[in-house]
Amino acid sequence: MKKEMINIKLLDEKAIIPTYGSEEAAGADLYANIDNVLTIKPHETVLVKTGISLEIPNGLVGLIYARSGLASKKGLAPANKVGVIDSDYRGEIMVALHNHTNEEKAIEPNERIAQIVFTPYVKGAFNIVDNLNNTIRGNGGFGSTGTK
Repeated sequence: MKKEMINIKLLDEKAIIPTYGSEEAAGADLYANIDNVLTIKPHETVLVKTGISLEIPNGLVGLIYARSGLASKKGLAPANKVGVIDSDYRGEIMVALHNHTNEEKAIEPNERIAQIVFTPYVKGAFNIVDNLNNTIRGNGGFGSTGTK
């Protein structure tokens, strides 16, 4: 596994540097940088600060994913499903947590709220054409390949 140096700026003295839960974990946990318990109402989305900003190297993107335990046990997950942190963004990393349940849910100070995965990406160069190459699937959309 390749390790890439990611510069981090702590914006608050209470901010916690992201951590990996195991040696082979792909995602580093992000922590809520809040002073008090944060209650999220049913079907509400709140921006949760992390107290950090990052300098993601060119050619990489930081993808913010749900923590499986928080999503499956509390029903809290990023509102946009996957957040995208571009390499030229230098502001505070925040997670838009959405409560998918019918009950109020609480986030504790320093609770792990999401995970960030750094991955390379390919930038597309769009080329206008009159026709696209044919495939067996063609323009078959949702469900066109079956369920089994």
